[in-house]
Amino acid sequence: MIILVLAIVTRIIANPISNVFQKQLTNKHHPLFVNFVSYGILSLVSIFLILDFPFNTIPTNFWYYSLIGGLFGALGNGFIIKALQKGELSVLGPINAYKSIVGIIFAFLLIGELPNAWGLFGVVLIIVGSYFVLDNGTDQFTWAVFKQPAIQYRIVALVFTGIQAVTDKQVILHSNLTYAFAGWCIFGFLFSIPLFLVSRINIRQQLSHFSKKITLTYLGLCLSVGIMVLCTNYAFKNMQVGTALALFQISILLTVLFGHHFFNEKGILKKITGAMIMIAGSLLIILLK
Repeated sequence: MIILVLAIVTRIIANPISNVFQKQLTNKHHPLFVNFVSYGILSLVSIFLILDFPFNTIPTNFWYYSLIGGLFGALGNGFIIKALQKGELSVLGPINAYKSIVGIIFAFLLIGELPNAWGLFGVVLIIVGSYFVLDNGTDQFTWAVFKQPAIQYRIVALVFTGIQAVTDKQVILHSNLTYAFAGWCIFGFLFSIPLFLVSRINIRQQLSHFSKKITLTYLGLCLSVGIMVLCTNYAFKNMQVGTALALFQISILLTVLFGHHFFNEKGILKKITGAMIMIAGSLLIILLK
């Protein structure tokens, strides 16, 4: 139980730290280049973890879910980095609370499941919290803020990463934490390659922006992402995905604080208030389902 609590706390901290590194790197590099390089470094590390991998003992479902998870993971991570390039960390972090609402919508469309009173109240809280978090340049909330590219990218990303979370659980059930980590990295890298190629990025230009500081930032990003994935997988192995995702929402408070500290983003108190309301809404939807 102690290890599980430590894993959840570490994951809550590691996620916004990785977002800081991602946003810093987009100042010099294209988002899909950042996506490609970070997955590539993690894949190299993963290869050493599975050198003696008994591939013939792995069930077919492991490969099936790893492929799906790799596809949606690469897409989701790419959209997250693109959103961070264009928007504020302290705004985009709390948007993740909308993952709970997306879950309700898909549950209704696919299986006709309607939320209970607590779920509806949670939706209301998330929308109310949005008033404090989403910045449209005025003191009034309008739905027009969802026309901002950064927010649209982040919403698309949370849909993809939500699908990935479900497949990650299946990968863990059909293997173990080591293989699940390696699968996340390697299959994510494989699907990041076509995304990188179709973007027609000027590779020489991207490489020209490398420096010692940039290299260290990439290493910091890979370390934080690696820790985040390991902790996420451990939490998924020992508890329900929905419950774990609800607890992970606490990290949006840190994204607001980090946005202010590292990027001098404004309206910190208002955004903290909104983030706390959105966290409460997400917890109500998932934990009191």
